[in-house]
Amino acid sequence: MSSHLPPATSLPEIIQGGMGVGVSSWQLAKAVSSIGQLGVVSGTMIDVVVARTLQLGDPGGHVRRALAAFPNPALTERFLKRYFIDGGKPEGAPFRPVPMSALPPSRASLEYSVLASFVTVWLAKEGHPGSVGINLLEKSQIPTLPLLYGAILAKVDYVLMGAGIPRQIPGLLDLLSANQPAEMRIDVTGATEPVTLSFDPLDVCGITDPTLKRPAFLAVVSSAVLAKTLHRKASGVVDGFVVEFPEAGGHNAPPRGGISLSESGEPIYGPRDAIDTSAFRKIGLPFWLAGGFGRAGKLREAQALGAAGIQVGTAFALSAESGFTPSLKSKIIDAIRTDELEIFTDPSASPTGFPFKVASVPETLSEDPIYQSRERVCDIGVLREPFAKPDGSIGFRCSGEPVDSYVAKGGDRQRSIGAKCLCNSLGATIGLGQERSGQPTEPALITLGDDLESIRDLLPDQGDSYTAKALVDHLLDGSVTSASCSPCHA
Repeated sequence: MSSHLPPATSLPEIIQGGMGVGVSSWQLAKAVSSIGQLGVVSGTMIDVVVARTLQLGDPGGHVRRALAAFPNPALTERFLKRYFIDGGKPEGAPFRPVPMSALPPSRASLEYSVLASFVTVWLAKEGHPGSVGINLLEKSQIPTLPLLYGAILAKVDYVLMGAGIPRQIPGLLDLLSANQPAEMRIDVTGATEPVTLSFDPLDVCGITDPTLKRPAFLAVVSSAVLAKTLHRKASGVVDGFVVEFPEAGGHNAPPRGGISLSESGEPIYGPRDAIDTSAFRKIGLPFWLAGGFGRAGKLREAQALGAAGIQVGTAFALSAESGFTPSLKSKIIDAIRTDELEIFTDPSASPTGFPFKVASVPETLSEDPIYQSRERVCDIGVLREPFAKPDGSIGFRCSGEPVDSYVAKGGDRQRSIGAKCLCNSLGATIGLGQERSGQPTEPALITLGDDLESIRDLLPDQGDSYTAKALVDHLLDGSVTSASCSPCHA
């Protein structure tokens, strides 16, 4: 089976991480791709991001411009009628919701996911010949098929996926890029029979374009064992790997052998979690190293270990083009400049069960009084867990929802302790926090990687901003850092 990657000489040396909810915006991905590296948009909660942008009046008209390029105008008309508000919604008014994930998903949910994915990738690719990727979470399975198809319609070049074992994705990409119906197995806790979700491009979108391109697939992994398994047993071609170290932001793989906690309450990573780059070299596929590689010299260090390049998240997340609101970005950078920002690998914050890195930013959900005062509500549900009810039907629960509701659905009360609503809080980091009558706007939650020194290296003596281009130039600097790649085994 042949690779879907360009020639080795044309592979990106730098992949911009697909972070958070809209932090890896189309603006950021476009900036990175326009200068010859791989810009990546985040596909997580992308339907919510696009629908809420329309409700803010679609500043600049970008979403509507992309929707005008979608090959089925009937779908775009329904989407615009539902969400676009000329001039924006009244201040304090709540955002109109998108349909929550269900099995089977509603027709509207399928259409909106296709459209939102298409819009975001199309805008990232507009006006330049560079490559663009989309990042999805294996843990959020239900919207995967329509999100992949929308991205393929927009001619996405790469699909990156982690937070689980994305064994099914390569074969699904083969089918969707051929405009064929696809079926995906869904993980349902307690189910005694397989549960599947089907998606028919012709039925949902009415499109028969025979010229669609199959994007390259990069699996996000943290061990060579998983990479080897995917290489041998995935449903189609895995084209390469992004290898994440525990220093990376967002969700981290749990320590191998089970979680034990330090005195501060963070998971302890040991020798079994070290990355053996020689094992990745033996697989024979391109790989990029991620987590702590955002400084000048780290690219050449990774390449000396056999990597095609590096993936960088945190440094791009704080660049001028990222989706963080300007006020949050400024607050974070000020705290980094004065060495006051702490990163805590929280074993309980994410409903997925994966450790999740949380930045201690004032007036965000990282502060316990704000966490305790927030009324628990689950009204987006991207990370909800499907489970089998006693009658055989499928329900949904989330450790971040009201505790009694979660327990009544069979959830473990212990898992709800410290669990945070990532859907609402990550949406708030990009200025799309929900507003509810009589309640404060949803508080934000910031996730960043451990390597904050890389940000200090980039900051000018005066000011608190740098561009994605400045960061890329910095990373391409051939000088080698004095610090060795301590987690690596050459």
